[in-house]
Amino acid sequence: LLPLKVTYYSLRTRNLQPVSPWRWLFSILVPLTLTSRALKRRSLDRSGALGALLVGFVLTMANLSFFSALLAFFFTSSRLTRWGAEKKKKIDAEYKEGGQRNWVQVFCNGGVPTELALLYMIEVGPGEIPIDFGKQYSASWMCLSLLGALACSAGDTWASEVGPVLSQSQPRLITTWKEVPAGTNGGVTPVGLAASFLGGAAVGVAYFATQLLAVGDLQLADPQWPVVLYGGVAGLLGSMLDSLLGAHMQYSGFDSSIGKVVSYESATTRRICGKPIMDNNAVNLFSSVLVALFLPGLAWGLWPR
Repeated sequence: LLPLKVTYYSLRTRNLQPVSPWRWLFSILVPLTLTSRALKRRSLDRSGALGALLVGFVLTMANLSFFSALLAFFFTSSRLTRWGAEKKKKIDAEYKEGGQRNWVQVFCNGGVPTELALLYMIEVGPGEIPIDFGKQYSASWMCLSLLGALACSAGDTWASEVGPVLSQSQPRLITTWKEVPAGTNGGVTPVGLAASFLGGAAVGVAYFATQLLAVGDLQLADPQWPVVLYGGVAGLLGSMLDSLLGAHMQYSGFDSSIGKVVSYESATTRRICGKPIMDNNAVNLFSSVLVALFLPGLAWGLWPR
């Protein structure tokens, strides 16, 4: 990482230097290698791999901390998707082996971070800076927005993948707190909520670790450890927003012919909650947008100086 290391004050004074060839090479080869591996392991289909390649390139070029946060989200989510597959098949009517994320799912999870990374490069150029609202207000806001969006996606994924496998209690609908069948949109469990916090915190840890490795003069900036807690809060809040939107705007019904919760109406389906307004991808996108917009404002007021 030494050829990619950027001094904080060179960016703060906007005395930007040309992008290193090493950074270009790293930003191209590493996402290409990882997406190729994901394609072979069936974590992504072909369209998803192309989308992930674009997202990976932009985030890596902008800031290595963005890249490591994305990496933490993608690898943990892919591993958890495969974990407990037999139990998930019995619950999820739309379960896919390995996850098989397509370009729509990649866009809904990575579209907001990609746009924020582009705005970040316009603001300060490619490079790593610490979160410091006093010296880099708008850039710090963008960093936390991007981290929040990724942590939100990670938290929702961890809750969806861990909750059904480990939870010993029946899910409860977040709007009424009544018990609902496993797989119901808007259903939450204590295990799932705890997993969502841990998933977001994992993304925060990856971001923080890269800050320690790649940012110069870090001791002159505000403390950076709160990004771990921020990631956890973003993961938990994102999961709860996802559940709240799912309970209202996604149709959930129990199909007695297959014994599973489904997202369509039929003669054998009994409605549980929600209306067919959004699908799961739209709910994920909307949740990440809300977290990215509003959570940095809370962090700005509470960040230790």
